[in-house]
Amino acid sequence: MNKAQLIKLIILGIILSTIGGCAKNTGPAPVSSISASKKLPTIATLTGSRYKIQKGDTLYSISFAAGIAPKLLASLNNIKPPYIIYPDSWLVISNKNQSKTIVKKPPMSKKWHKKLASQKKGGYSKPVAKPKRSTKKPSYTVSTISSKAKKISKWIWPAKGRVVSAYSAQEQGNKGIDIAGLKGSSILASAAGKVVYAGAALRGYGKLIIIKHNDDYLSAYAHNDKIFVTEKQRIKQGQVIAKMGQTGATSVRLHFEIRFRGKSVNPSNYLPKR
Repeated sequence: MNKAQLIKLIILGIILSTIGGCAKNTGPAPVSSISASKKLPTIATLTGSRYKIQKGDTLYSISFAAGIAPKLLASLNNIKPPYIIYPDSWLVISNKNQSKTIVKKPPMSKKWHKKLASQKKGGYSKPVAKPKRSTKKPSYTVSTISSKAKKISKWIWPAKGRVVSAYSAQEQGNKGIDIAGLKGSSILASAAGKVVYAGAALRGYGKLIIIKHNDDYLSAYAHNDKIFVTEKQRIKQGQVIAKMGQTGATSVRLHFEIRFRGKSVNPSNYLPKR
């Protein structure tokens, strides 16, 4: 065999191996709302009074970062269902309790003012009895969120593994629980609901999924390696929604949160004992 024939055989072998490698990749690609090469803006914890909407944001991702109920955020900005928002617009963000009643000072009667004016003629005023204050309730109140909570009948564990970081109620504490496991292991929906966010725009959460279960409860699944669901998709309890990873984390884990009206609660109080 001469040198020219040898070169032809080598080139032919390279072509065949390339074709073979492509033919093996026949499995369906995971559905993910983000691209590995696409850089999205990140949202840190929101503490200011306003926030400028970025591409990829949803009302639910912003309310999650701000720690307030999505319905309250929508109400503050007069946004109606289905809660569509637009990049470069500004949202009013408030972490204060909006359920307080604004009480005006009870008005004094006109009769009292006339009596006071007549007594001041001559340069002095006589001591008078205190006016009767109005007993009518103030007519203006801030709209409130219903106090009756819609419960979830049952929650399930979203992943197999050991809890390596527990919930903390401290301001800078862990807002959920961290479950250590193997990369690629299944992440399950803890309860049925609808996906309201799937992306990687929230700083520190990596690839994140947020599921709305009802008007009161959300659950969040962070640091995923692969995402299998899209926004607005209906999810059944126990459905595989992602694969465990370490995006935005230092080790392979699932960071799991339950939010009640925008505020984080201890997932261990809702999940079954194991």
